[in-house]
Amino acid sequence: MTDSALKRARLAQNLTQEEAADQLNEITGGATDASLLSAWESGRKRTGVRNRRALSQLYRERSEVLFAHQDGRDTASALEATGTDVVVRVLTRYTDLVEAMVEVVAGAREHLVVTGSRSREKAYLAAIETAVAQQPDLVHYRVLYGPPRHRGLSEHLVRLLELRDPGERRNGVKTLHIGLVEPLEAMERYFVASETAAVVPLPSFHGGAEGFDCGVLLGREAAVGLVQHGREACASARPVETLEAVRALPVRHGATPGLGEA
Repeated sequence: MTDSALKRARLAQNLTQEEAADQLNEITGGATDASLLSAWESGRKRTGVRNRRALSQLYRERSEVLFAHQDGRDTASALEATGTDVVVRVLTRYTDLVEAMVEVVAGAREHLVVTGSRSREKAYLAAIETAVAQQPDLVHYRVLYGPPRHRGLSEHLVRLLELRDPGERRNGVKTLHIGLVEPLEAMERYFVASETAAVVPLPSFHGGAEGFDCGVLLGREAAVGLVQHGREACASARPVETLEAVRALPVRHGATPGLGEA
């Protein structure tokens, strides 16, 4: 049986059932224990209105996503369910691609998920750093597929760690996650997603697989699915959340100029 979104949200926060129950009780003043939380996650019991509201706050996720399994709705695959209607715009120029990616970052208020190890577009990386610096409640997930391909990404990861400590929990929530997906042959994903929009860059038609100069802008439903996918990928990845760990990562290429990637 596939894990419920409620369970996946807890795992994405790296919380045990006991820890999640304790943090929930701090919000509600209730007496939820691990056994009851397990029953909610499996769908054996329905969560009441007060605890739904509090769990949505704790996990920073919409109620209709967290409790779909209790309400007889399957939202585990929002991206597939919405089909081609999720595509808002096809981005055929590199400038349009970068602009759309920066807009997704700037519009993020709850979650910002970025995947891939090829990023080097300065404006895009700077926008991510600005969002992390100016919005302390924003939960940022960075999922690497292998070591950084470029020095610019490695330096960006260092700046993120200088801006925010992954070990701290704001309002009980860990707000910076950096994970390295292993093994190296795992298929790399490239996207940036917030709770309202997402961009999936596509390999260049002219410059080969190393460059990205076009893509698609996706709407809210697809973005929600991609955020969840990124959170799950980060939860299963190896944490790379100290300056020492990031600096120890090999960089596959130097700071070679060229098209930026996700």
